[in-house]
Amino acid sequence: MTTTHLILIPGFWLGGWAWDRVVAALPDDLDVHAPTLPGVEPGADRAGITRADHVRALTDLVDTLPGDVVLVGHSGGGALVGETVDKRPDRVRRAIYVDSGPLEDGAAIDASATQEVEVPLPTWEEFAAQGSSIEGIDADRLEQFRRRAVPHPAEVVRGAVRVGDPRRFEVPATAICTSLPSEQLKPMAHGGPPVHTELGEITDLTYVDLPTGHWPMFSRPADLAEAIAQAAHA
Repeated sequence: MTTTHLILIPGFWLGGWAWDRVVAALPDDLDVHAPTLPGVEPGADRAGITRADHVRALTDLVDTLPGDVVLVGHSGGGALVGETVDKRPDRVRRAIYVDSGPLEDGAAIDASATQEVEVPLPTWEEFAAQGSSIEGIDADRLEQFRRRAVPHPAEVVRGAVRVGDPRRFEVPATAICTSLPSEQLKPMAHGGPPVHTELGEITDLTYVDLPTGHWPMFSRPADLAEAIAQAAHA
């Protein structure tokens, strides 16, 4: 029987720990990996860490895994999924985007980030102004989130995505929609400002609605695990 390896990639400021409650709810037939990417470890030196370093960490992990690989990316991790698919289109069986999507070549998560080394975690009010809702996360989880989050390497935040292999569009994908319902996301999925996504270019794309805020691993972990498992088994 072929092993399915599930690689869970968190968004900015978060390590692999962010997926803990999702991992606990996933079925045992999935071999789960939740890496903490370079420079996002507590106390890490974030100077000089680039997007290429994060993509390389993920492609190196994919290269060590025999069998099927399914990538899951949340928020800023979604662009990393897109870049990893681009580098390894023959190794990834499915990409799963959680409130995120792949970005076009040359796009950046936040090209305006001016911090030299690291970008600190915004306040909840700043997140709300950006459209990132904390809906459904209780006070204890919010406290853990802020306590365990670390500044994100600035070069990763403002660094340009680099993709170019057209085979990336042939890898099936699932978009798990949490902040926006799929009916609102679909018209935005074909790129251009302000989104710059390639989601709509994927030839086999499935939308799944999971209404909550931007961090479903904290607000609806069991439901997110179920949605991920169904997509991984598709």
